[in-house]
Amino acid sequence: MATNSTNMKHVFVVDTTSPSVAAMLEAKGDVVVHRFSNFVTPSDFNRALAAAPQVNAAILGATPFGVAEIASAKGLQVVARVGVGYDAVDVPALTRIKVPLMTTGIANSPSVAEQAVFFMMQLSKRAAELDALVKEGRWAQRMQALPIDLLGKTVLIVGFGRIGTRTAKRCLAMEMNVVVYDPYVKAQAIREAGCEPTDDLDAAIARADILTLHCPRTPETVGMIGTKRLARMKPTAFLVNTARGGIVDEAALHAALVAGKLAGAGLDVFEREPPPADHPLFKLASVITAPHVAGVTRESVERMGQQAARNVLSVFDGAPIRDNVINPQVLD
Repeated sequence: MATNSTNMKHVFVVDTTSPSVAAMLEAKGDVVVHRFSNFVTPSDFNRALAAAPQVNAAILGATPFGVAEIASAKGLQVVARVGVGYDAVDVPALTRIKVPLMTTGIANSPSVAEQAVFFMMQLSKRAAELDALVKEGRWAQRMQALPIDLLGKTVLIVGFGRIGTRTAKRCLAMEMNVVVYDPYVKAQAIREAGCEPTDDLDAAIARADILTLHCPRTPETVGMIGTKRLARMKPTAFLVNTARGGIVDEAALHAALVAGKLAGAGLDVFEREPPPADHPLFKLASVITAPHVAGVTRESVERMGQQAARNVLSVFDGAPIRDNVINPQVLD
């Protein structure tokens, strides 16, 4: 329902959120919700923003939000992501106009950690291959595709934040050796979590049976896992990426897998999303994939949407949830 009242707050909400999100916002009494498609084109999105009386807040899925969107959004007070990634949002542009960007904290962290471990187990237990043996009547070949245990294996976790710490707990529970690389976390904190800290990523990669990525995509991390680092990995090792596309050089990964320099990979994210149907990695039996849904479960979608709504309402109430603000300098 639209209104021209200047006393109302207008919030654009991505349609992938549950009805409870709109209900939380509208329960405040002075909020009008405008739902939009997660797959809206940039031009259509900008037109919708410009046509609204105001755009006091935007709750985003995968929709980019940059200079053009900011210019179209009159009265913008906050942008919230349904998730923890924000590479499609122009944070410096928001910071310049003193608008906070907020993410959903730990709302989907357990879900991503579970998916990372699921990939590890799928790869080590050769799930796809063994399933095919049974269904294709090749039972007698089962001894040619023996799985391996995770017990005693070394997992290298890159990024020890909300997701990396939870992945570590799950790996420790399976009696794995957990090595952590995160230059922004103190070594003592990593040790206290029962893990081994390292400040030498190259040396740690050479030791790892599994490399799992849980860092954001930034200029520092783009292409971080490329030809040279992949060459350091054991030929029996697996790579898991549930973080962001672009952190792994996909061409280099394909070359390493084809050359037998790496045993397999589990990928939830890609440099281009959606990836092309003829992507070379899709032709490899050693690669298992998911469509960027590691943090998207029935439960986490509800948690993330509701947290995004709470984030927006906290700004409207003059008490932003600082822990969820990516650019906290705008609050000072």
